[in-house]
Amino acid sequence: MATPINRIAINTGGGDAPGLNAVIRATVLSASLRGWECVGIRDGFNGILQPEHYPQGGVRPLTRDDVRGIAHLGGTILGTTNKGNPFSFPVMQADGSVKEVDRSDEILHYFQREGIDALVSVGGDGSLTIANDLHRKGLRVVGVPKTIDNDLDKTFTTFGFDTAVSFATECLDRLHSTAQSHQRVMVVEVMGRYAGWIALHSGIAGGAHAILLPEIPFDLTKVVTKIREREDKGRTYSLVVVAEGALPKGGHHALLASNEFGHAERLGGMGEQVAHELARLTGKDARTVVLGHLLRGGSPTSFDRIAALRFGTATVRALDEGLSGVMVALAFPNVNYVNLEEVAGRMKAVPPDSDTLQTGRDIGVCFGD
Repeated sequence: MATPINRIAINTGGGDAPGLNAVIRATVLSASLRGWECVGIRDGFNGILQPEHYPQGGVRPLTRDDVRGIAHLGGTILGTTNKGNPFSFPVMQADGSVKEVDRSDEILHYFQREGIDALVSVGGDGSLTIANDLHRKGLRVVGVPKTIDNDLDKTFTTFGFDTAVSFATECLDRLHSTAQSHQRVMVVEVMGRYAGWIALHSGIAGGAHAILLPEIPFDLTKVVTKIREREDKGRTYSLVVVAEGALPKGGHHALLASNEFGHAERLGGMGEQVAHELARLTGKDARTVVLGHLLRGGSPTSFDRIAALRFGTATVRALDEGLSGVMVALAFPNVNYVNLEEVAGRMKAVPPDSDTLQTGRDIGVCFGD
């Protein structure tokens, strides 16, 4: 039988996403009804591993008053980071160099010392991989799937995705009129890393004429053909949605940067490359709009808000039932539990037989293939 719980910690890691605060609120309220105390770790695990950076404390109490009125707010009251992996934590050496060090035992010692019985880890694939590794070392953990990219396996969707798609769709709606007025090709680059969910869903919802996804290496001449076909019918403008991880046939991903260790790539720039080539090949004026971090901000949609609240309460139920090493997942009509082992290190890409992808093909969207 699992040890009774008296105190739990919550952290948020990776990129921010609308709905994080709703998860925090639901977890705290649900835990408090069971008489559990809650604390929040600031900026992933940095609040524990770098306490000197937090004059007010790297771990803060979370009471019912602390989470009042935050469910509709974007961002996270705990802060977040994608650079604080405790298993490979960057540490400055005496000679000024930076070395990655395994500091995971410090997390376990902190939990034991402070009487924290379990961790609710809210994050994407990187954060949930860390959560699974901590579970393997004996920490009681429940994960919550968070990413606007929707690239986590074993859940119908992640919270944050619907909000990102809704905003991107609104932007595409606005771009139709300005593109038409100037007879331009508008290329819209969206986030999503190596998965094309945001590009696919917003592109179809927003009436894009071509959508370039990481899952389908593209031939730009096919997009040129689509643009010219529209021209022949008197439609003098076109909208092209490009996922940041889109890949030209025989080419490479567009990268803005990588870190000092040669990994954690920052994708970006493919939209500009596509616009430049389309202008050259079609002779039309082509402009680029990069939505970037705008997709991460703002209030969560009602769908994401409810999903986040459901996830938060489900984490507490999972802990109350004695579970550990699981992630709460949306499986309509319910929330269920899947093992973190089945999620960690796995990416959910757009499948070639996706009904949404087929919908795009059936209404004439060009995917560059």
